[in-house]
Amino acid sequence: MENFTYYNPTKLIFGKGQLEALPKEVEQYGKKVLIVYGGGSIKRNGIYDNVMEKLAEINAEVFELPGVEPNPRISTVRKGVGICKKEDIEFVLAVGGGSTIDCTKAIAAGAKTDVDMWDIVTKKKKATDALPFGTVLTIAATGSEMNRGSVITNWETNEKYGWGCSYTWPKFSILDPVHTYSVPRDQTVYGMVDIMSHVLEHYFHQTTNTKVQDRFCESILQTVMETAPKLLDDSENYELRETIMLSGTLALNDMLNMGYRGDWATHNLEHAASAIHDIPHGGGLAILFPNWMKHVLDEGNAARFKQLAVRVFNVEAGNKSDYDVALEGIGKLRNFWDSIGAPATLAAYSINESSVESMADKTVIANSEYGNFKKLTRQDSVEIFKASL
Repeated sequence: MENFTYYNPTKLIFGKGQLEALPKEVEQYGKKVLIVYGGGSIKRNGIYDNVMEKLAEINAEVFELPGVEPNPRISTVRKGVGICKKEDIEFVLAVGGGSTIDCTKAIAAGAKTDVDMWDIVTKKKKATDALPFGTVLTIAATGSEMNRGSVITNWETNEKYGWGCSYTWPKFSILDPVHTYSVPRDQTVYGMVDIMSHVLEHYFHQTTNTKVQDRFCESILQTVMETAPKLLDDSENYELRETIMLSGTLALNDMLNMGYRGDWATHNLEHAASAIHDIPHGGGLAILFPNWMKHVLDEGNAARFKQLAVRVFNVEAGNKSDYDVALEGIGKLRNFWDSIGAPATLAAYSINESSVESMADKTVIANSEYGNFKKLTRQDSVEIFKASL
């Protein structure tokens, strides 16, 4: 493995009833608070009222930014930045899932600069500071609650990019599995696909001697697969929700990829698709990941795929070639995602061949090649998208 330094400053507050910690955590940063949330589900399920009650305990002056989109938009970020600057906000609180948290990270950074946040997202400029912010997580999926990354969409230009900086770690994140009880079935499925996809992005790399990290990845994949069908049949089972919630955090808080960098080509492909079609992130990954795997698989890298197939999907190697075992493992991943109701083709979102070229263009805006496990070009993008129709 490569030399590395691991650092994660986010305070993780996990478990039933942990919202009790909110007043103490917020108060140390200030009492002028902007809360950021999505489409209103937190008002229907009571989480909003509970958060407001806790903020009232410290006499916080609360401002609100509702309506964060599933693929958070730069226009919403700009609204949040405007509120922060106008009202001298001292602390930003994300109450929601990964989209809300990603939007909050951009707001926090944008509030401390005169640079337009899109220039920072597109890496034309760098963030120099950020307001302190925390999260109350309500969906297990992205891991944004314990990392510095953020993905923002510009709907006017149909661009979607990931970014992050040293200032965009949450100060704290409160994770109560009870808060995920009311997550709809399809969103629960997308979340579990997203978690598995993050782990798989880590897993495919060219660095040697990552035995410990491999086993970490494999155990989380197995745990999610064991838990998923049970959870879909018992959506208010605390232990099942607890397992998935912790899996989501561990999948993307940089613990799994100590000493190497994973691939991330499939995320680039999905960002290109959803930048144009605004599809659910987890749904897009469910469609694209198996097709990326089949596209990049060759005799030279089949051993990596074989290891995954044998250890995670229980494929019997026998006298089969590494390539054939790898293909069988990819098929088992596809079958598992089918079994929990994840989409398998872009047609599920009414995406057809007419969009392939424009989506492929989006994958190579930043660089002519992308991916770390195996370098891909625009033509590779075209072929993967066509295989995904």
